[in-house]
Amino acid sequence: MNKWLAAIRLPFLTASVIPVLVGVALAYYETGQFNWITALLTAIAAACLHTGANMSNDYYDHKTTDDDINETPTPFSGGSRVIQNGLLTPGTVISAALAFYGAGIIIGLYLWSATPGNLVLYLGLIGFLSGFLYTATPIKIGYHGWGELTVGLNFGILEVLGAYYVQTGNFAWSPVIAGIPVSFLIAAVLYINQFPDYEADKAVGKNHWVVKLGKKKARLWYNILMFGTYPVVVLGVIFGALSPFALIILATLPLAIKAARILKVHYDKIEELLPANALTIQVHLMFGLLLAVGFVAAKFLDHLI
Repeated sequence: MNKWLAAIRLPFLTASVIPVLVGVALAYYETGQFNWITALLTAIAAACLHTGANMSNDYYDHKTTDDDINETPTPFSGGSRVIQNGLLTPGTVISAALAFYGAGIIIGLYLWSATPGNLVLYLGLIGFLSGFLYTATPIKIGYHGWGELTVGLNFGILEVLGAYYVQTGNFAWSPVIAGIPVSFLIAAVLYINQFPDYEADKAVGKNHWVVKLGKKKARLWYNILMFGTYPVVVLGVIFGALSPFALIILATLPLAIKAARILKVHYDKIEELLPANALTIQVHLMFGLLLAVGFVAAKFLDHLI
């Protein structure tokens, strides 16, 4: 069982569940609608597609030898290591990936049938194709500098919008706005996790932006991703697109500052950088949870008034 938990990378599935929570909470705040069955199915479908992507990425990063030659894997980067450690064969990993993709697609098709229009279908197709093609040959999105953008969109704007749409059956701009900071933060998680993998990724031509810029210069874009999140929410509140309760996310700012300070000093030291990797994940998790809590709290206050 432990080998499967490692292959699935269970702790990292928060990346796909958090945006669903934000979208569902926003839908409840704006419309009062909440269907727990479709909310749960949306989260399960997102987690299945995410797991499929994790496992197919393990398979293809093994095929390119990226994870195989990585001598500095960490708890946050370098793949699950189930292939490298002989826990699962490459064939088993890709078969399991396809099974998870299949489960996510089946649930997605049900959600599509239960909602008006084709938006859920389009979002699901984008999620599946971009997840599989992230490392799959010959496209290899993550090898050509498009990985950060792809991950940010999928695990931010598109998931928040999709979860909102499944609940309401309507398109709105508010979930797009609420999804932008979530996109930034998950892109920051991916981005900082690329620092320890720099040497191996560079050796196999995985030219993400940390490789393109070099570790020292790459620090700037981490700061842009991390601290670009807060003005989006503040402006959303000022212009009435988001509830003032969304400002509760400012409580995560000290953690973001601490992570940036660690990266500034230890960008080229893998062990010393690990607390910044962990803090970035914590900011993403807490930011998303607080944003969802803020929307729900605002709705409860409306009821009381």
